[in-house]
Amino acid sequence: DVQLVESGGGLVQPGESLRLSCVASGYTASPACMAWFRQAPGKFREGIAHLERGGDEAYADSVKGRFTISKDNSKNTLYLHMNSLNSEDTAMYYCATASSSDCTWKLVPSAYDNWGQGTQVTVS
Repeated sequence: DVQLVESGGGLVQPGESLRLSCVASGYTASPACMAWFRQAPGKFREGIAHLERGGDEAYADSVKGRFTISKDNSKNTLYLHMNSLNSEDTAMYYCATASSSDCTWKLVPSAYDNWGQGTQVTVS
């Protein structure tokens, strides 16, 4: 079975940085579409960073220029590098992959069918 496990969240002060990791297991090949989402209490799940197998990236305007998505295929790990964090970044962060090879809907939650359990990021 496919499994995604996030880590790296925590409590940080405004302006600081964090790196989230998502270790994937159970895949026979690298997923075509991978992404990071976040969800704050009382808000919808928001797609923030997308990475395709071929290297194409996409970011939500709210994180563009501050967050970077990357992967290490040798470690089966997806990363989210977060800089200049502020209180509005406080949320539960999830990684996700899509079984489909069609990555058209890059930051739309319904396009993804494999999810991790999430890691909490609090900026205060």
